[in-house]
Amino acid sequence: MKFIRVNTLTNEITEAAAASEYADLGGRGLTSSIISKEVHPRAYALGADNKLVLAPGLLTGTSAPCSGRLSVGAKSPLTGTIKESNVGGLAGQYLAGHGITALIFEGKPEREKCRILVISQNEIKLEDKNSLRGLGNYAVVEELQREYGSQNVILSVGPAGEMGAAVASIAGTDMEGRPSRHAGRGGLGSVLASKGIKAIVIAKPANPFVEAANARQFKESAMEFARSLNESKKALRNYGTAVLVNSVNGVGGLPTRNFSTGHNEEALHFCGERLHELCQERGGATGHPCSRGCAIRCSNVYHDEDGNYVTSGLEFETIVLLGSNCGLNNLDEIAKLDRLCDDLGIDTMEMGVTLGVTMEAGLMPFGDYTMMCEAIESVAKGTQLGKVLGQGATVTGKILGVERVPAVKGQGMSAYDPRALKGTGVTYATSTMGADHTSGNALPGRGGLDCHKPDGQVKLSQELQTMTMVCDMLGICIFVGPLPENMPVMTTLFNSFGDRQAVPEDLMAMANKILSIETRFNHAAGITQNDLPRFFRTEPLPNNNLVFDVDEEELKQINFYC
Repeated sequence: MKFIRVNTLTNEITEAAAASEYADLGGRGLTSSIISKEVHPRAYALGADNKLVLAPGLLTGTSAPCSGRLSVGAKSPLTGTIKESNVGGLAGQYLAGHGITALIFEGKPEREKCRILVISQNEIKLEDKNSLRGLGNYAVVEELQREYGSQNVILSVGPAGEMGAAVASIAGTDMEGRPSRHAGRGGLGSVLASKGIKAIVIAKPANPFVEAANARQFKESAMEFARSLNESKKALRNYGTAVLVNSVNGVGGLPTRNFSTGHNEEALHFCGERLHELCQERGGATGHPCSRGCAIRCSNVYHDEDGNYVTSGLEFETIVLLGSNCGLNNLDEIAKLDRLCDDLGIDTMEMGVTLGVTMEAGLMPFGDYTMMCEAIESVAKGTQLGKVLGQGATVTGKILGVERVPAVKGQGMSAYDPRALKGTGVTYATSTMGADHTSGNALPGRGGLDCHKPDGQVKLSQELQTMTMVCDMLGICIFVGPLPENMPVMTTLFNSFGDRQAVPEDLMAMANKILSIETRFNHAAGITQNDLPRFFRTEPLPNNNLVFDVDEEELKQINFYC
């Protein structure tokens, strides 16, 4: 295990073996462990005392299916909590191929800088790149690929990050070299930008795969797992994550017009089937892998009506939060908003929730595509309005006097109304990450429960949060499924990779330990919220008369503080 530390004040780059306490950790397990130990919980998120950690999952870089995730961790400027956001593409696999277990940015330049970190086979160096200042991610990637070669992977921040926006993402290039993969949640793009880092260029490693200790057993288990996923994930492959539009709309949980209803009668215009149809008609693609070795291939390449590339990875969350939640039902317009956010380095989810709150305040009408574009651009320009919107839904709601702000711990909700999907609502309320479905998403039918009823949802959410942490530690995409039936094969991969003798319960215990570390950090930071905004308990959804009625005392049963 090799840690690379980049001191952005002194420009010193050091390499050291990881301490033994970090053995068997990767991904979110490693980012949260390092942040909790080295960053004061009350530190200013954009100050010199915060750190930003990039850590490939423990299995990232191997032949395990869907194991290409890279975790990014820091104290979040959006939530004030410890934060992890992970991203696909090739960055995690390339870092793992270079033997880098964690890349840690610390300190802060005395003066504003615009630099890049270049990681090659034999050297890691900082370079000044003032020519990139203020550029969008697509222009940054084009310039850096021209200079360093198209085989390099690039992580970058857009102008929103340079503005210090709490909605700023970190872009990663996809398999085709486009900056369409994003570590979006928590404003971590602004943390990297605060260190004076505009981009990271990672050369293709000499050895494309990381070898397992028990290579034969690992390969056999990986192939068996891949065959299983190939067979069971056909709907995701054909229709992408947008396949969820009709099912979530069907149970009355599709956020519409700032979570004012859970059913959108226009959903057929932006559902997975419609997305698939347009991709096929226009020369785009479905079944597109976001990283090497993906057995699910739920991504897509979206073209406009003239057959020109618009964006890649047009996902359910983006479609619903920038679309339905804002009263916008035109898939072409939603795709253009996705491209705009990708280029400017903005989390589409937080932006969608923020715009919904802004529309409820009356600053713009629901469904006005042109005004939405202008509002998003204002974040990157740093106008007065942009500085407000750039701080996310919670701050925007406070400033505009909006009571109905769908957020927890400062983070806007994902594209599931918690009144209709109560298990996900429990996760929103209790997760260490804030309102984040990727912490433990209870989709309709999960655990054999009725998602409309509160019974069993707390136990289900706690199990999902633990199993999701296992995926995040290993670097396995959550679309594999944080499910009990997947734990044995993930444990076998864990064992054969490092010559270990663990059982599934051991991985679950490791996951709960990391959740405890995150909880302790948040409590020390003064953040203990464990419920949803009040209106979800008092305002029934008009389409099904549901409220979030999981008992507040029962929510307290989820306590990783141990």
